[in-house]
Amino acid sequence: MAGATDFVDDSQAVAAALNGRQAGFTWLMDRHRASVFRYARGQVRDDDEALDITQECFVSAFAALRRYDPARPFRTWLLAIAVNKCRDWARRRAVRRFFTFAMPLDDALSVSDDAPDPESALGSAQHVDRIRSALAALPANLREPLVLCTLEGMDQIEAGAVLGISRKAVETRIYRARQKLTEILAENSSD
Repeated sequence: MAGATDFVDDSQAVAAALNGRQAGFTWLMDRHRASVFRYARGQVRDDDEALDITQECFVSAFAALRRYDPARPFRTWLLAIAVNKCRDWARRRAVRRFFTFAMPLDDALSVSDDAPDPESALGSAQHVDRIRSALAALPANLREPLVLCTLEGMDQIEAGAVLGISRKAVETRIYRARQKLTEILAENSSD
């Protein structure tokens, strides 16, 4: 039986995984885990939450592997799942925040918000936090293509395939995202 390192590309690993070989799953996860984690962390700004989302993404991907279209790059398909998992996380967080404020004060003490405190960082960590905060302040439709192309190194066509939009829409949204980031960072530095 071949090991996980014997695969040449994703399609071979997918075929092995579909045949029940653990080595195929392992190879795909080892190859794409960092990319999915970076994308999730860029969206949720919390390492623990990003790790949970990464795990959920792979569980969902492997459960739906039979629906994967081998004509598409596996990474694109997997990052589309990650985009949806991050959107689900944002919706759940919004609901949790709503209920935090809707509960009586004594009951609300048990509901925590694990968002990092921006003033807890020092030095360069403060600068990174300012950038992450500015990125988080962007609307999702601007943030998602920016993260995919800038942090994940995807080209605009790949990012468009992940998000279900055209290459031109990706280009326009990245341009607008950069303008908005510049505005947000300028406003924050004058405070």
